[in-house]
Amino acid sequence: MVPGQTLRRWCTGVRVRACIAAAPLGIAGVLAVATRSASAQGSPPVRVRAGFMGAYLMPPRPGKPPPPGIGPAYRAYEIVTGTDMRQRPWGFAQCLREVLVKVSGDPRLRNDPRVAALAVHADRFVAGFTYADMMAGIPLHDDQGTYDRPYKLTVYFDPARIDSVLAQLGERPWRGVRPVIVPVLLVTGLKPPPYVLSAHIPEGADQRGSFVNAAHEFGLRVRFPGKAELGAWGASAERFPSRAARLPAGQTPGEMVVLGTLRWNETLPGWIGRWRTRWHGVVYAWGVSGVTYDDAFRDIARGVLLLAAGHGPPN
Repeated sequence: MVPGQTLRRWCTGVRVRACIAAAPLGIAGVLAVATRSASAQGSPPVRVRAGFMGAYLMPPRPGKPPPPGIGPAYRAYEIVTGTDMRQRPWGFAQCLREVLVKVSGDPRLRNDPRVAALAVHADRFVAGFTYADMMAGIPLHDDQGTYDRPYKLTVYFDPARIDSVLAQLGERPWRGVRPVIVPVLLVTGLKPPPYVLSAHIPEGADQRGSFVNAAHEFGLRVRFPGKAELGAWGASAERFPSRAARLPAGQTPGEMVVLGTLRWNETLPGWIGRWRTRWHGVVYAWGVSGVTYDDAFRDIARGVLLLAAGHGPPN
């Protein structure tokens, strides 16, 4: 059995159709294709979040329909293998960690030992869950294809129970305004030339998707600036702001501009990211190195959430 987390994070460097082509080989085949493609490109990909429409020779998926009215902060999803109990407890546990972070606004809870203990019995807080076949529409070629498939497990948690758990942890739901992240990033990848990650540049398509997914894990949204906006800020690949003092001024209320660089390092190997932002008149700087760009974008979202929710500076 292939862990769902592995598929979620690494069946992404390739185009979706490459994974689909490997589907007859089973999950191991899909992962092999994804790994080879990511290695060849020298650039870790964004993870797959969307399912495929139209089931093919698959019976109805077991689940527990959630009650209406559960907000997005109280639900999360994971990619798991099968719809039985092999990975459902693991999926519940991962989703509980994400929901506690989103509701509280405190990303430090994800790795809190107390949360790890609660996650063992995450089912106690579940109000409902559903499955979506990530390979729906693909013909079955062997017996493995009937059960050893990736599914998107969406878990809905009971808001009252989650709020109670946060109180036990000395936390409370954060009802403040969640800023929209506006990244102004100079990306230097494996292949030249470098580029600024704008709303429409073709080279940044996968990274835009990855950033949106990373922000979603922290209950945040992203707005990518357009070419004209970047030009007004003087942010181009040839002339990129090099100091915190040159952060764009007059940003839209409810947005947090993050200025930085993301550079591929072949020696590590991995991406090196350095970020800066201004929040309530104070400039903050942090960074990360030796990671996938998925994790680099998570680092940005984590820092933004810490600042916005008042849980301290990024670290």
